[in-house]
Amino acid sequence: MKTGDDKASPVRAQYLRIKRQYPDTLVLFRLGDFYEAFDADAELAARELDIVLTARPVSKGVAVPMAGIPYHALEGYLAVLIGRGHRVAICEQIGSVPVNGLVPREVVRVVTPGTVVETGLLEDARNNYLACCVFDGTQAGFAFVDITTGEFKAAEFRTPDSFQVVARELARIRPAEVLLAEEAAQIAPEMGLHIQRVPAWKFELGICRENLTGHFQVATLAGFGLADAPLALRAAGVIVGYLREMQPPALRLLTGVAVYHPGTFMQLDASTRRNLELTETIRGGSVRGSLLGLLDCTVTPMGARLFRQWFQLPLLDVDQICSRQAGVWAGRSDGVLRANARKCLKIFGDLERLVNRVLGGTATPRDVGAIRSALRGLPALRQLLSADAPEPLNAFAARLAGTPELLAVLESALVPEPPAGAGSGGIVAAGWSAELDGIVESSRAAREWIAGLEPSERQRTGIRTLRVGFNRVFGYYIEISRAAAVQAPENYVRKQTLVNAERFITQELKEYETLVLNAEEQINTLEQRLFVEVCERIAAEAPQLLLTAQVLAELDALLALGEVASRHNFARPQVVVDDVLELRGCWHPVVADMLSDGQRFVPNDCSMPEAERIWVLTGPNMSGKSTFLRQVALCVLLAQVGSGVPAASARIGVVDRIFTRIGAQDEIYSGQSTFMVEMVETANILQHATARSLLVLDEVGRGTSTYDGLSLAWAILEFVHNRPGLRAKTLFATHYHELTQLSEQLEAVANYNVRVSEERGEVVFTHTIAAGGADRSYGIHVAQLAGIPRLVIQRAQEILSALELAAGRGPAPLPAGVRQMSMFSGHSPLLDEIDALDLAATSPLQALNILSELQRRLKAAGAGKF
Repeated sequence: MKTGDDKASPVRAQYLRIKRQYPDTLVLFRLGDFYEAFDADAELAARELDIVLTARPVSKGVAVPMAGIPYHALEGYLAVLIGRGHRVAICEQIGSVPVNGLVPREVVRVVTPGTVVETGLLEDARNNYLACCVFDGTQAGFAFVDITTGEFKAAEFRTPDSFQVVARELARIRPAEVLLAEEAAQIAPEMGLHIQRVPAWKFELGICRENLTGHFQVATLAGFGLADAPLALRAAGVIVGYLREMQPPALRLLTGVAVYHPGTFMQLDASTRRNLELTETIRGGSVRGSLLGLLDCTVTPMGARLFRQWFQLPLLDVDQICSRQAGVWAGRSDGVLRANARKCLKIFGDLERLVNRVLGGTATPRDVGAIRSALRGLPALRQLLSADAPEPLNAFAARLAGTPELLAVLESALVPEPPAGAGSGGIVAAGWSAELDGIVESSRAAREWIAGLEPSERQRTGIRTLRVGFNRVFGYYIEISRAAAVQAPENYVRKQTLVNAERFITQELKEYETLVLNAEEQINTLEQRLFVEVCERIAAEAPQLLLTAQVLAELDALLALGEVASRHNFARPQVVVDDVLELRGCWHPVVADMLSDGQRFVPNDCSMPEAERIWVLTGPNMSGKSTFLRQVALCVLLAQVGSGVPAASARIGVVDRIFTRIGAQDEIYSGQSTFMVEMVETANILQHATARSLLVLDEVGRGTSTYDGLSLAWAILEFVHNRPGLRAKTLFATHYHELTQLSEQLEAVANYNVRVSEERGEVVFTHTIAAGGADRSYGIHVAQLAGIPRLVIQRAQEILSALELAAGRGPAPLPAGVRQMSMFSGHSPLLDEIDALDLAATSPLQALNILSELQRRLKAAGAGKF
């Protein structure tokens, strides 16, 4: 295939001119009923969308790659491109009248992952954020915006770990798109974020300040808290400049920017969010199976988004926690009220995004109809809350201010079932506009006359084959068969001859046709103008409507937490300022929910007084250590969200951070091995934990040799215990049973284990946490349960027995059916050699070598002979 530019093709020249304006964007160029991509864009589209790559001839012997999609399927294909991080420019035909033989075309919008406004491309239950990061030495600025809700926030970090703080914020909000300067270092590659590089000059302070002051029409940014936060100002300013280029209508939604401080909430890094599976599972990344997937039972999209934000930002202020908790328990205590209020809430839909679509100029008649339905539902909800709700839910009645004047307008202006689009009429109700009613009536009379023309003309002329038809070329016509055409009256004017018929028009028919067609155009134009006027009335009430949407979202989230507490029998925790952690009968809510019928989750206690700030937890594989660690962390997090907790009772002191080191995974993209990842995460914990943190450490040190791992685990526990100002509450699960000795040396270390029952050689996991340490891990038993071949199990048991003997420990009991042969049937000179070995200085590998040599000599001399 040859490629090239055809200077003689006006369409090709038009495309190239537009493409030069959007060099880094995939341009979808409207040609008739298709959007076409050309050249490299076509190859990209064909690969990403799995569509056919063809060629378009542009001159003799020259063709360019081309790939197209039907115009009516644009949204589905656009979702794929946006989801994979591509920017897409939509180039439309402007009108249908050619100018100099060429239909005018221009880019009507540029869609990027962070600037999507189309309903079909958004997730109802989560925000779609566009973020920007600015770095200057060890300091950083951060800003993010959701143009579908108008949320716009910025922050500045001036600590040595600012880069990590930004990474934590990115992990929290999971933006759809991140703006970075061209020369800036990559950030958080493990998250798979869509990074958009922006020229460095757009980050200059003066340009960014001008972007913000110009947009907000202010002389100073002090009122927004940005005067003394230049890096936050730059991040916010870059976002405004980017939106001006990509999605100008979205700027109408941004009425202010709020400066926030992450330190006012519990800090959770990316690994903790991942390990606790707060919003998505580790395997598969789905919401189903995560804590959020289990607990989110909100009934409105705006409530679901707020619910997710609460889980991402646990509170630190005890008064705020208790205030939210009071609302949750008010709903929890009255099941009838909760059910009725949740039923009322369902009709409000996504009022927040609906109003913002009106402000952004993208609302459809159906969107406005949904706003009308929401306003209709306010009085009933207000009445329910004011009459029946306990405190503090009854206070929501006063906060739900209605807009009766706007509702009256919408009731009068819109038809009962508005159409999805605004271009086909049928939007405005009869009686709203006298002008529109007059045009509609004229059109109706003309249509009725045309509808009655066929029977009346058949009767008048006696021609039974006469019929009235319509097409886009000739308009309305009278058709008579060829045989009967000679009977056509004199006032019939022949318009078209067909094989078997003749088509005629009359002067009167054309006059009524003109009335109908002109009326259609007039009606559509007038309805469009009236619809815009209605939208302007909504926009004038937007501040009150958005405030109402926020109140509804908060009520929805509180009632959802009440529903969760009732449905799962959660306890109301006592959240206090004191540094305590007391859980009675706690369980893991997600694991418990997934158990089959007949299975029961075994609850456990966890109390960490000063003398037991650090737990060393030992026990077999599969006994539930990791689950126990996670459930304790989740109880603390849920308590500070304001939720009930999965426990019989709980008393929890506020925790500033939860750190977790659970599981093992390579990070191939960064060249880090499993053990390196483990050490990096552990280093982060040790450097940033405080005395009010909760540390959850699972098998730290297992990624390297036994002695190296044991040494590191020992030293880490000593560091947490002895470092001034640290001694954080710590749950440390391990298979290094030697660590249980620390309880004799360190005053705040306590040993706990997961009980195991052995009956007739069978191992039974009780999943019960008890004081004291375990002396073995039963790993071979777990391997047997997993289906490892019997010969491997037997051999592993033999080797384990030899290793334990070499280490000075008694032989481990064998599983049922496994026979251990005696190594010595009587005295032998080799016993003297073994007796002379320094077992304390013998490593496991050396013990294996000794065993191998003994086996070789046994085989050479005959079993049992030396």
